[in-house]
Order: sequence, then C-alpha cells, then structure tokens
Amino acid sequence: MLKINMHEAKTQLSRLVEKAYQGESFIIAKAGRPLVKVMRIEAPASLKVKRLGFLENQLSIPDDFDHMGNADVIKLFEGRQ
Repeated sequence: MLKINMHEAKTQLSRLVEKAYQGESFIIAKAGRPLVKVMRIEAPASLKVKRLGFLENQLSIPDDFDHMGNADVIKLFEGRQ
C-alpha cells in the first residue's frame, strides 16, 4: 500500500483522491508515522434520492388556485376590512 507524506498529499490531493476512487487505498503519514488511511467508500444504492416527481399524485391543486383570495386582496387595496 502506498504511504505518502502529508506535504506531498496536500500538493497532489486531486490525483490521490482519484486513485482512491479507483480502488487504490493509501496511507498519509507525518514525519514517517502513519496517521490515516484513505480509501474509497461504497455508498448503498438506496441513498440515491429521486428528486423530481417525489410528490407525484400526493398533492392536489384547486382549480381556482390562481384566483384564491382575490376578494380579500381587493378589499385590502380598497381599504375595507
């Protein structure tokens, strides 16, 4: 397994992360002493969230939605309660 110094890891982070993503784990060391192991994580497929259409068929919008509250708004503009 590749062991890399902290300074070198900072300067080559993008390349090292790409290697870890491809499955090549490595260890970051400081003054020759291993500190952390960097490796790819496997996220379960169930964590993938479907965003569009997630409330499909769960909500209903009234036909008069565009006109709801018009009378109240007009009263307020005219200064009536």
